Amino acid sequence: MKKLVWLGLVITAVFLAGSCSPTETPVRAAATTYYVATDGDNNNPGTLAEPWGTIQYAADNIAAGDTVLVRGGIYEEAVTINVSGSTTDGDVTFMSYTGETAVLDGSNLTVPNSDSALFLIDSQSYVTIDGFELRNYRTTNSSRVPMGLYVAGSAHHITLQNNTIHQIETNAGANGNAHGIAVYGTEAAPAITDVIISNNELYDLKLGNSEALVLNGNVANFLIEGNLVHDNDNIGIDLIGFEGTAPDTAVDQARDGVVRGNTVYNIDTLNNPAYGGEQSAAGIYVDGGTRITIEQNQVYQSNFGIEIASEHSGRATSEIIVRNNLLYHNHNAGLAMGGYDTNRGSTEACAILNNTFFENDSNQTGSGELYVQFDTQNNVIKNNIFYANAQNLFMSNEYTQNSGNVLDSNLFFAADGAGVGEWQWKNVYYQGFTAYQTGTGNDANSLFANPLLASTSLPDLHLLTNSPAIDAGENLAESGSVDFAGGGRVNNGRIDIGAYEFLALTESLFLPLAQK
Repeated sequence: MKKLVWLGLVITAVFLAGSCSPTETPVRAAATTYYVATDGDNNNPGTLAEPWGTIQYAADNIAAGDTVLVRGGIYEEAVTINVSGSTTDGDVTFMSYTGETAVLDGSNLTVPNSDSALFLIDSQSYVTIDGFELRNYRTTNSSRVPMGLYVAGSAHHITLQNNTIHQIETNAGANGNAHGIAVYGTEAAPAITDVIISNNELYDLKLGNSEALVLNGNVANFLIEGNLVHDNDNIGIDLIGFEGTAPDTAVDQARDGVVRGNTVYNIDTLNNPAYGGEQSAAGIYVDGGTRITIEQNQVYQSNFGIEIASEHSGRATSEIIVRNNLLYHNHNAGLAMGGYDTNRGSTEACAILNNTFFENDSNQTGSGELYVQFDTQNNVIKNNIFYANAQNLFMSNEYTQNSGNVLDSNLFFAADGAGVGEWQWKNVYYQGFTAYQTGTGNDANSLFANPLLASTSLPDLHLLTNSPAIDAGENLAESGSVDFAGGGRVNNGRIDIGAYEFLALTESLFLPLAQK
């Protein structure tokens, strides 16, 4: 960068003049705040009074620790970040000026042949992008991939927060692709690490075969938290492995991360030309990832709530913990696991704990609340509430490749009663809760009872005072220390079943879930 080169020349000149010894460490000048405005000029010094005119110029002329405050207005540019921060000097930060929104608008930009984004970070580190609106980046060419924010290569310590991303679109038909936010670990080493994606809103995206928010390939140690992802025509949040994104198969999977406190709704492929009228996108999807915790999210009115699966034969999604989530009114199952056909991979050693499933499979497809697909091995499903709709179907599992799975300490309920509830296990249907327990050996210590939820019309899925779910769960460290609302996970010495731990508060204090 120009500033770094200039500083380096000054330090060299001083050293050659003999004013410092070889053992002294030169001290970098104090971090600087620069400004960009739509009426600025790149010949200006970049001050508040005399701002630069483009964000790209700022990205080409700042150094580690510097901040770029972008005044409100529309910027018709796609920006490549060509500078890194450091552990000593801090992040390079690009953010909207306080109280204003800087908009990167791609309406008049052409998406190039290579993957392109309104903000691109390739193999840089210690970078923060904060508070921008990214919109209207489109293509009709199936070989081009528009994105809002794209992180690639071997980047690390990247923070993407408080951004609003919409109208990023592929209009290229069945073969198109687009992303709202994408993080692709494309190197064998090092991995993209220490990524925080928080409090962004992603909506009205036309994604083709791709996803609204995705981590793919050699990506490790990440946090996806507090994002609002809605009204998109493909998967909401996706953690992917084994697609050949990284050249070394040993590291080609998203891993060791947390997906927490996100709200995802209206994720639907019905009108996506890549799906031919099928509705098969998950709000949150792990396809080949490992060692990921998915907690305190709510997913509703999407094709599937959460899916943990592997699309690649011989490869597994593994060691995923899905806990303390609310999954309701999704079109198909609340949660799906395993390969979607016999040519896919497996789901292994995952834990589905203390979630509340409420009236999923609203299309009554025969998936039920829980959809157990091909090749599921050694998974644990405990402490969940399964509240079925009028279909009375709790579980579907048409595959016999199902081994070592443990289901227990759950609570089931359907208004028509235990005798008409239906479960499918290893391609055998069971009608009635007792018949299911006896025929499968599953859920020996589980209950069939009305969980007494605060409201089934809103819904508000808190437990009421006399709920049979209270103190009825199995105390499991893997259930975490807090419930969906952030309260203590164990109260009165025993964990409750479902996503909420009951607290002895006046029930009128329970706030209904925000409906969008």
